[in-house]
Amino acid sequence: MRHFDLVIIGTGSGNSIPTDAMAGWQIAILEKGTFGGTCLNVGCIPTKMFVHTADQAAAPANAKKLGVDAHTDAVHWPEIRDRIFNRIDPIAEGGRNWRANENANVTVYEGTAHFIDAHTIDTGTGETITADRIVVAAGSRPTVPDIADLDTTGFHTSDTIMRLDELPESLIIVGSGFIASEFAHVFSSFGVEVTVIARSNLLLRHEDLEIATRFTEIAKQKWNVLLNRKTTRAEKTATGVKLHLEGPNGEETVEAQQLLIATGRQPNSDLLQTHNAGIDTHEDGRVKVDEFQKTTQPHIYALGDISSEHQLKHVANHEAKVVRHNLLNPDEQIKSDHRFVPAAVFSSPQIASVGLTEEQAKASGIRYVTASQAYASIAYGWAMEDTTGFAKLIADPATGQLLGAHIIGPQASTVIQPLIQAMSFGLDAKSMAQGQYWIHPAMPELVENALLNLPLD
Repeated sequence: MRHFDLVIIGTGSGNSIPTDAMAGWQIAILEKGTFGGTCLNVGCIPTKMFVHTADQAAAPANAKKLGVDAHTDAVHWPEIRDRIFNRIDPIAEGGRNWRANENANVTVYEGTAHFIDAHTIDTGTGETITADRIVVAAGSRPTVPDIADLDTTGFHTSDTIMRLDELPESLIIVGSGFIASEFAHVFSSFGVEVTVIARSNLLLRHEDLEIATRFTEIAKQKWNVLLNRKTTRAEKTATGVKLHLEGPNGEETVEAQQLLIATGRQPNSDLLQTHNAGIDTHEDGRVKVDEFQKTTQPHIYALGDISSEHQLKHVANHEAKVVRHNLLNPDEQIKSDHRFVPAAVFSSPQIASVGLTEEQAKASGIRYVTASQAYASIAYGWAMEDTTGFAKLIADPATGQLLGAHIIGPQASTVIQPLIQAMSFGLDAKSMAQGQYWIHPAMPELVENALLNLPLD
């Protein structure tokens, strides 16, 4: 039985841990799927490539009011799909070949691994190995809800929908989160008739209530949005799929050529049989870790979707840096910093957020104030004739420290960055607004004006 100094399970952010400082270590890297993990292959990178293309396809719809006659002649799905994956697939294969063939101290095992005990792993290749230290970075997979006959009906998840053979005329999306919202934007922009089915009364209900409400209002103008619906049964038809629903008006059905299940993702801890290693998990399957990213077994670390409540690549990357440092410096360990984790939804309009929502601030009982600033109130937003976007800030009125920031509108994911910096480095709202130049006329003036409008003590 071969023994390693370090075993890393998963090749997403975990694959970034080996460094030149570990050249004297024997390292095993285990992967059950495509090298590179979720983000590169089926997550943030290909989806944003589709989103960018969808933005171009949708742009002519807003051009007429600006005095420009423009139209989209056609959307060539196979060309779009192939262009995207012909760029991505070689990266995954190149990463695998580099690790497997150009790292003398690294051995790659390609199989579905699971723990036998706290130091022993079945690699899923017919070989069992042991290790002194282990990093669990095995990610997550799409959650599939318990819907009668769904398994025999045929459906897609975010892992498969981007590789469709052809663009459907119609698509049902079950789900109301960021995955559902981004794919609804992509396919509707490509001319697909999109129906979104949500159990809740809002899309993106985990966002600040005002943000979620505004997004849902806009979505209803573009997609067939069915809220407060429970999907009870799926049925295969001659032309696609039919879903049976229960809602405020009783029973109803919807039909489409394709079905996308976008109801979230679940950690892969069950596949790894982490209980065999004595690793504790939360009720939702996430591996329990401390501030150093250690599991309940001190020689085993975990990072990314398998342990984090934030299923975000930038969080996994941060945690990987922490784990790398702690592996190399066991007597000088550092902590992960999850105080101000930003997130974005790349739909149309974009949404970006960091910190507390107003609902969370209210529930915590803290004293707070808010300020909202419309895109239309700043020069560039007015020039764009944007009528729906706004920024909302939440702050401590005594200190001016920002508690939360939420933006819906064009370039939201970029516009929010100064607010993330202010929160991370403890800069108060007044100092941030008045202590620097803000380019005029530019989008960041949205942030400046929102800061100045906070009713601080």
